[in-house]
Amino acid sequence: MKTRASGILLHVTSLPSSFGIGDLGPGAYRFMDFLEEAGQAYWQMLPLHPTELRHRNSPYHSESAFAGNPLLISPELLLESGLLPEADLDDFAGPADRVDYARVEKWKQGLFRKCFEQFQGGYEFDAFCSENSHWLDDYSIFASLKRHYGLDSWADWPEEIKHRHPEALSDMQDRLGLETRYFKFLQYLYQKQWQRLRAYGRSKAISIIGDLPIYVHYESADVWSNPRIFKLDEGKKPVAAAGVPPDYFSETGQLWGNPVYDWQVLAQEGYGWWIKRLRRALELLDFVRIDHFRGLVAYWEVGAQETTAMNGRWREAPAMDFLKVLARQFPGLPVIAEDLGVITPEVREVIAHYDLPGMKVLLFAFGDEVASNPFAPHNHVRNCVVYTGTHDNNTVRGWFDQEALPEDKTRLFGYLGRSVAGEAIHWEMVRMAMGSVADTVIIPIQDVLGLGSEARMNRPGTTDGNWTWRLLDRQLTPELSLKLREVTEVFGRL
Repeated sequence: MKTRASGILLHVTSLPSSFGIGDLGPGAYRFMDFLEEAGQAYWQMLPLHPTELRHRNSPYHSESAFAGNPLLISPELLLESGLLPEADLDDFAGPADRVDYARVEKWKQGLFRKCFEQFQGGYEFDAFCSENSHWLDDYSIFASLKRHYGLDSWADWPEEIKHRHPEALSDMQDRLGLETRYFKFLQYLYQKQWQRLRAYGRSKAISIIGDLPIYVHYESADVWSNPRIFKLDEGKKPVAAAGVPPDYFSETGQLWGNPVYDWQVLAQEGYGWWIKRLRRALELLDFVRIDHFRGLVAYWEVGAQETTAMNGRWREAPAMDFLKVLARQFPGLPVIAEDLGVITPEVREVIAHYDLPGMKVLLFAFGDEVASNPFAPHNHVRNCVVYTGTHDNNTVRGWFDQEALPEDKTRLFGYLGRSVAGEAIHWEMVRMAMGSVADTVIIPIQDVLGLGSEARMNRPGTTDGNWTWRLLDRQLTPELSLKLREVTEVFGRL
């Protein structure tokens, strides 16, 4: 990311498709074409791991940090591969502008079961299972056991299975062999379609930026199969949870509930699990953004019995040593550090030492003291990634219409040198980002389109309606790609 270029933020679920959710099929290829026509070099996405209805389909709460989301498997590509008759694609009906996850999941699981019934396997499937066994074996049996027991938590499974006693686990693997094979089959389909899409992007010189949440979900195959690297008690329950302390945005802080790592054990093992995790990510992606990067330097640890994040404490993590090991394994360390919020000098030192790009968000630039605000374009540096906003922010238009105070608008207009109407504000912010000295600019597609708060992807602290927004095919016009290409070229990013 050392050359001057730009890209678009759009999650795969938001792509247009005929089957209720964006997927790895024709809509993804058309979007790659749009990126090429618009002169863009990057496609940034949110985490691509399996999501669940009970966790409101958040891509940041998954049962695996290694597996792909089966809901992203394209029915059209299954039809093309001969695994489905065309008639099976005619019975889905749902909204085009929102994801109805419950309906999509029910319909696609029925489709996948039909494919599995006629799947014969073969060398390619066996090779996939063998090459990915270090995570696939644990994930597939975990997913099978989860459906078999029907309980909310693996901590409530029979003791011998919860604690992974070899004989008991082997017996359940025999009993659930067909179901375990089914989950491996889904991952095989996902990876096959993903690799094809990625190759198409590479043919157009488009790199993919993914998102790596720093923590994993407790109800995951990762914690069940690697309990030693997390702070758990003898019953495999968390003794501490992750979060952030009280601040300007929350009087009680944020209690995320994810188990925290036992960094002493991780260090003793040479950070092996993290190396496998990052290697898996970089098999599928070109760059990864590590969410809550500051947690690699120091993390807020809250006792498991607490109901808020107020009574926590800062604990140091061995960031320098950890990143030194990663840098040896992954030359150039293709990582973006999500360094938003209150960032300490120690975190800045780590980011600078490993020459990692941080993030600058323009929506944060027009509060008090614009002159010294690090998010204001005149304070940017080359080695950073500039965003108009992120998936957790309102859109530019939504911010301008609903959140920006009169004094914020006054500061914005003063920075621009003129007043701007709401319907034009998104292009002003796009131009401002493109004109930054920063090497890399990423614009959410909603801000390229000038959409309002109805197109927002996520509202932190809320649970309903998030992760459902979708793009419509008709919105990606030749006129839009030309306009984006022109502003990309004029600022030297093409």
